[in-house]
Amino acid sequence: MLTSIAISPAEHAARCNALLAEVHEAGLSGVVLFDPYYVLYYAGFAFVPTERPIALVLGSDGTRTLVVPRLELEHAQAKSTLDRVEHYLEYPGSPRAEDVLASAIANAGLSGAVGADQDGYPWILGYRGPTLTELCGVDVVRVVERIERQVALKSEAEIALIRESVRWGNLAHRLLQRYTRVGATETEVSQQASDEATFAMLDAIGEIYRAQSFVSSGAHAGYRGQIGRNAAIPHALAGNLGFQPGDVLVTGASAPVWGYLSELERTMFVGDPAPEQERMFEHMLALQDLAFDAIRPGVACSEVDTAVRSYFEEHELWSHWRHHTGHAIGLRYHEGPFLDTGDDTVIEPGMVFTVEPGLYAPELGGFRHSDTVLVTTDGIEILTYYPRDLPSLVIPA
Repeated sequence: MLTSIAISPAEHAARCNALLAEVHEAGLSGVVLFDPYYVLYYAGFAFVPTERPIALVLGSDGTRTLVVPRLELEHAQAKSTLDRVEHYLEYPGSPRAEDVLASAIANAGLSGAVGADQDGYPWILGYRGPTLTELCGVDVVRVVERIERQVALKSEAEIALIRESVRWGNLAHRLLQRYTRVGATETEVSQQASDEATFAMLDAIGEIYRAQSFVSSGAHAGYRGQIGRNAAIPHALAGNLGFQPGDVLVTGASAPVWGYLSELERTMFVGDPAPEQERMFEHMLALQDLAFDAIRPGVACSEVDTAVRSYFEEHELWSHWRHHTGHAIGLRYHEGPFLDTGDDTVIEPGMVFTVEPGLYAPELGGFRHSDTVLVTTDGIEILTYYPRDLPSLVIPA
């Protein structure tokens, strides 16, 4: 009987050990991490970042210490991946949170050169405190590139969670398309589709499911304001817009599963598209197919985006270009590396990307599909499977 689909404590420990081995080889005594996604990746601890500092300390001897405020103490103590939990009472209380952090760092044997994702807890939501350099007198060496290289290569367990995300994002999108109709609004349609997909997911896997996300608690699909001419704004915001005949619609769907995400986006039409809209749709499909074919192990990310941009040039579409071809995805919606001319990272098996070249014309709308793909030993596996063809994406007017 399957009792868990979560990342195992053994895998979290292996991640920590691999990072420590790298930093020790570089002459660093240990690592301090503040970023909530890095803490989740290495410790399996999901939290809502506030002004209260939280830090994961990887000690020189491999011990894993989490520093939390009192309100997170029991939450943190429940994580079997941790060796030690230290807490302070409140921020900016007395004794100060930073005093407990400094003590935890010293007890972990960190001194001299120390790896960190940033020099101290970031100044967010009113937090104002010292850097690690000021607090502990250490030399902070940023190790974000080492972390990101590790994060980019997904394990079998991570890929399984992304596949599960794909499954429920697909259902949410199916319901979104089913409920979209002239006269309805994006708010009611998105909410209905997301709620129904989430309830179905909980009925199916609720006993072994956790979102582990401070952004979303279940499957979701929506338009985020990309309706009609607003579809030409790639990062529009929802505005409770109503659907009208002739609208171009750009969608988005996903589901956090133990923190892991997928991305599914489609371009749909309310009624048959105009000839020029259909032409743009076909170019968009051709661009995405070109990108699919270009993603291979051993190829630089920049080469994929260069191939896509060459298509824009060849077909005189450059005025409709707005963004790069795609990005990695996992615990974050956007991770590195990026399918961009400025990123020469070599693609490797185990990387997971979104592939989403788009075309945008203010007078016509936006045209963008996004699919989540896994890099294999000889190419890619397209994990998302929602229909891409035009007839499947026309909603009766």
